[in-house]
Amino acid sequence: MHKRQLGRSGLEVSAVGLGCMGMVSLTKDADFLLKMKNLLRQAVELGVTLFDTAELYGPLTNEELVGEALEPFRGKVAIATKFGFALDPNGGPRWVGMNSKPSHIRQVVEGSLKRLRVEVIDLLYQHRVDPEVPIEEVAGTVRDLIREGKVKYFGLSEAMPDTIRRAHAVQPVAAVQSEYSLWTRDPESTILPVLEELGIGFVAYSPLGKGFLTGTIDETTEFPGRDFRQILPRFTVEARKANRALVDLLRDIGERKRATPAQVALGWLLAKKPWIVPIPGTTDLGRLRENIGAASLVLNGEDLRDIESTASRIAIVGGRHPENFEALKPR
Repeated sequence: MHKRQLGRSGLEVSAVGLGCMGMVSLTKDADFLLKMKNLLRQAVELGVTLFDTAELYGPLTNEELVGEALEPFRGKVAIATKFGFALDPNGGPRWVGMNSKPSHIRQVVEGSLKRLRVEVIDLLYQHRVDPEVPIEEVAGTVRDLIREGKVKYFGLSEAMPDTIRRAHAVQPVAAVQSEYSLWTRDPESTILPVLEELGIGFVAYSPLGKGFLTGTIDETTEFPGRDFRQILPRFTVEARKANRALVDLLRDIGERKRATPAQVALGWLLAKKPWIVPIPGTTDLGRLRENIGAASLVLNGEDLRDIESTASRIAIVGGRHPENFEALKPR
């Protein structure tokens, strides 16, 4: 697979990475975990070198899975993980607040190193900006961890321009991770210009709109009880029906490029900037191969103009998050 540099950081990764958040079994099903371990190793064989996890996912169990699966490839892949949430002290599956205090960051890093079975974390993100802790303290703590050889690169997730600039002034930021896709384009006006100026890479999570842009979800789709999309405004029946026009656009372009809607959605992102890396998540080998195939899709000027022209006339219905999820909003 083609490689990309995340800005001017020196961190080189595959053009398409793999988001691992969905590789969590709440029932700890052994067959599912074995399938995910095999999927992670197959991803490496297919050329993926960037894997994204977090302490929060599981919580903790996702890092354990990724660490065990990728241990044979230590030094050949880049594993990104995150700190910033306070977990339920009773071991529950929910986070109970934000915590980016320096002592907590160090505690999380020590745990992540053990769970990931590595001596150094390739890319360490602040998962969400903590309004109670100055970003300079956060960046300074990660700077010290880098000097101590426990972390290689520093990243931010869902951070706004002022926060990025302040953090970057203390410790160079290698990558900023935010949601970005054809139906979530906020970073274009707020984040991307700053990243280009400062030489910071961009990692796009949910590049397929949490599955909607694959064309496999419509207004008749039913989500299982624990599926997070059940509470997202953009996934109400009415919103899905209205937003189907965007999938129709991707399907039309795909038909002339012999590509799937998902590949066109990812190919569009890859064509935006050479330092953008999408990290679609999947638990299916067929979908993994499909997503990786987007790295070879070439969208020419006419294709891109058609996408932009048509997309500009489509009003996306529904917000990204429920209104009560304040901690998930960019700061």
